[in-house]
Amino acid sequence: MRHHNRGKLMNMPEADSETAKHTVSGLDLYEADFYGWTQQQVRLLHSQQWEQIDLPNIIEEIESLGKQQRQELRNRLSILIGHLLKWQYQPQHRSRSWLSTLRIQRLDINDLLDENPSLKPYIEEALCKAYLRGVELAVRETDLPNSTFPIDCPYNLEEILSDRFYPGEPSELVAD
Repeated sequence: MRHHNRGKLMNMPEADSETAKHTVSGLDLYEADFYGWTQQQVRLLHSQQWEQIDLPNIIEEIESLGKQQRQELRNRLSILIGHLLKWQYQPQHRSRSWLSTLRIQRLDINDLLDENPSLKPYIEEALCKAYLRGVELAVRETDLPNSTFPIDCPYNLEEILSDRFYPGEPSELVAD
């Protein structure tokens, strides 16, 4: 992933962005103006100027994009699981906000999996990692001790993603 070094262009006299693009080499542009670098690489790809393309950084950025999708899946699962735990272990504090968070995270996870079907084999691994973070979220937001929550995730993947699953005692909030 790129290392930001914004100081390189700061010492340059005022110049429009087109001039700045031409006065900085591709690698320097990658470090100094990432957006400018992306636009330059797109132009080079469109015009098939293969020898001028910054291939090592393009490879690195594409790999990074894949990692970001996996991270987004883990983050959304963590939030969803944390709220399922809160829902189950603090029924007296349930709210429309919690319900909304559960519903939105489920929708977003399903959208993410629909848009990135190759993430589906990773979801079980993501679930294990997400559960640990979900417990931390529940501990932080409920002030319940960590020992309140099971060591292993008490919900299976089908339950977690189901818009009909709300653990613990029934709630009038779900009837809406």
